[in-house]
Parts: sequence; C-alpha cells; structure tokens
Amino acid sequence: MIIVAGALHVDPRGRAAYLDGCIEVVTQARASDGCRDFALSPDPLDPGRINVFECWESDDQLQRFREAGPDSAQQGAIVRADVREYQVTE
Repeated sequence: MIIVAGALHVDPRGRAAYLDGCIEVVTQARASDGCRDFALSPDPLDPGRINVFECWESDDQLQRFREAGPDSAQQGAIVRADVREYQVTE
C-alpha cells in the first residue's frame, strides 16, 4: 500500500478556487483502480495550506493515475509543496 501525504501551499486568496478546481481530480482518483482514499482539504489554521492524503493499493496504480497529472493552471497556483510517498507493509 502507498500513502501520499503532505501539504500544498497556494495564495490564501485563491485557495477556495483551487479546491473547487480539484473536485474533478478527486472524483477521478476515487474512481480509479487501486484508490482506497483521496482527499484534499483546507487547513483550519493556515489559510494558504491544502492538506493532501491519498491511499493506493500499489505504486503501479498510483503511477497510472499520476500520468494524467495536474493541469498547468493547477500546477501554476502551487507556491510550495511538501508531499511525500510512503510504502506501507501490512
């Protein structure tokens, strides 16, 4: 199992719009083979932070989903990212 967790940082004035623009991505991820969970959420203390949590059955399934990648507008809105992948053994 693969856990992806961390934070994206965007301009606080654009965080709500960024998250609204991610609804389709979250919907697609959750419908993808191997996705156990996928969530992007506003941080309650930092107005520019978006918390990231993903859980995938395998690295191959995660990589197939990632091949689509964020669109350029989404990527351009990210000021800083600290997101890591963790291999979990059961």
